[in-house]
Amino acid sequence: MAILTGPEPKLSSIDGGKQIQITFDAAPLCIRNCQTRFNSRPLDTDEDAAGRRGSGSTWKTPDGLAAEVSDYVSFMRMLKFQYLECNAKDKYVKTIVNDEAPMVTAETNADLQAINLVKKDKLKAAKSRLAERHSDIRNLAPLVEHKYLKVKGLAAEAVARTQGILDVRLATTRLRQAHPAPRLTIPIAEERLSSQISDMQMLEDELQSINGKVAHVKDALKEGTVEMDIMRSEKAELEKKVAAHKIEADDGRAVDLCDWYTSSLALHRSLFNMQSSQSISENELKLSYAVDPPNSSAKTKSSRVIVIVLLFLPNTQQLADVRIEGLEGVDMTNAVDSYVQANDVPGLIWHVLSRARQILTRT
Repeated sequence: MAILTGPEPKLSSIDGGKQIQITFDAAPLCIRNCQTRFNSRPLDTDEDAAGRRGSGSTWKTPDGLAAEVSDYVSFMRMLKFQYLECNAKDKYVKTIVNDEAPMVTAETNADLQAINLVKKDKLKAAKSRLAERHSDIRNLAPLVEHKYLKVKGLAAEAVARTQGILDVRLATTRLRQAHPAPRLTIPIAEERLSSQISDMQMLEDELQSINGKVAHVKDALKEGTVEMDIMRSEKAELEKKVAAHKIEADDGRAVDLCDWYTSSLALHRSLFNMQSSQSISENELKLSYAVDPPNSSAKTKSSRVIVIVLLFLPNTQQLADVRIEGLEGVDMTNAVDSYVQANDVPGLIWHVLSRARQILTRT
């Protein structure tokens, strides 16, 4: 400092004190900056503290509070050291500048020692209280943390339930919009249930009656089965008797009828030049004819095969339809329909073959 390095001024004690005061005020001391910064710190109100507790900062945990207290303790220690340093410098300057040096006696030292002892006792008591407070904080920190986690879980559960309530309300609103009135209410549902119970009782009665009918039908079926077995046995005995009767007395008319059918078929084949006859099914007969032209020299070159398919009504001899193959381009629909309506099969065959011969003669 300039007041320590410069020559000692020869002024009175009052002027010297004023000069020291002016120099002290003008000197850039760190304690003044610390005082200014300390005074400029904003004071925490209840709202600010509540805001910090509600926010996600680290102060709301015991570790955050311990860090904050440690920062304040280090700051106060630095401030105390700077204060003691500046106070000692001030006293030292005043001692040098003043003409009369302060008298330091044994009583002064004893007083200072007594004061120091008192201060030490106070400091010791304060340290013991601080240690107790720290031990209490260490002991209570797990409990506080447990309660904090519990409160945090309850808060999260409350938020989740609130969101669930909102979702249920939204779903209810959507259901009401999707299903306008009249809606199914509890009284209506109970009424429908009662009506369904009566319907079920009626259906149960019908089921019992149907089961009775089924049992009756089963009994009748059993009786019919027994009767059918008896009739089958009687039929077998009658068939045996018929077979024995046929063997003993053979009918000779069947041989004559077979010979007549064979000769008639051979005559038909020779007259109409029929090549084949095939029974496709019970009501379908397929006949094939070879039609030769009148000129015998051209017989081998212009012979044509005519296929006539006769369709009869099932289990009858009534002609139903006719298909002709081999006469493409020849319209015989009207003639065929007339023969079908008249049920004249021989006339139909004769007409088709005659038309085929006419066509071969023209060609």
